[in-house]
Amino acid sequence: MDQEKNQDNNSRRKFLKLGLLAGAGTVATGALLAAGKSLKGESGEKIKVLTTSGEVMEVDKNYLSLAPVGRKESHEGIPGRKFVMVIDLAKCKNARKCVEACQKGHNLTKGEEFMKVYLLQDSEKSAPYWFPKPCYHCDNPQCVSVCPVGATFKRSDGIVLIDNERCIGCKFCMTGCPYSTRIFSWKHEDAYDSKQPYSPEKSVPGVEGTVSKCDFCPDLAREGKLPYCVSACPMGVIYYGDIDEDVVTNGVDTYKFSDLIRDRAGYQYLENLGTRPNVYYLPPVERQFPVERGYDGLDEDIKARYDNTPYVQKLKKKEKK
Repeated sequence: MDQEKNQDNNSRRKFLKLGLLAGAGTVATGALLAAGKSLKGESGEKIKVLTTSGEVMEVDKNYLSLAPVGRKESHEGIPGRKFVMVIDLAKCKNARKCVEACQKGHNLTKGEEFMKVYLLQDSEKSAPYWFPKPCYHCDNPQCVSVCPVGATFKRSDGIVLIDNERCIGCKFCMTGCPYSTRIFSWKHEDAYDSKQPYSPEKSVPGVEGTVSKCDFCPDLAREGKLPYCVSACPMGVIYYGDIDEDVVTNGVDTYKFSDLIRDRAGYQYLENLGTRPNVYYLPPVERQFPVERGYDGLDEDIKARYDNTPYVQKLKKKEKK
């Protein structure tokens, strides 16, 4: 059964690759058969997909053989829960332990990051600060609305997931996400055990040729555990909890969510977009660490990411003088 499922998934991705060669035109019957697909006859209903080269092509709906939804529990979510995350920007010093723990927990390569840390500066005269950015698990997720095959979906507990066995790698969700939090899975390291049972909420990387992202670690939530990023942060920057229960914790300190957001002037990033994200930020007021501490021990390739930020550019000008 698993072998047949893998063959079907491989066939769908081969078909899309063949579509690249054919451009936006009609794919020949011989090409479909070469990809291992049996023709069911055209439905007449066309679905637009985005190829890996960024071209838009139309595909008959019957040629997209989708994996069954299945795994009802992982698609419905945890009953009675509504997960939320709060990130305290005053505490962050770019220790990157959240990034590393997430990568290890999800079997990601060094270049794949579900959690990214940016260096932001709101104006030329204001101070810069470190800004961790996960997926925002929006209540009005644009990624879900643009997916042509229902591979990305929102659950009753507020979590947005991707079913990699349904994903066709069209990247519509990547272009639809205004926060750019999704990554494309080009390949996996040899250490990845592909025989591990798959679940949309299990901590394993996405299938090659599909899209992946921060998943709020719902498999850990079912066990009463905090996400990898929350547990690993040595500064207690990230809080996680249930917005309906009105409680969040970083593993050490626990607060009423409503009090924390009100008293610390919490906000949602780019909330004017109407996405209604379930990640809130506490402003970087009375920061506990100077921004320079965020460079301690960083690899050169990580440091280079911040070279074009106004703050680093200003420092370089001072050094030249």
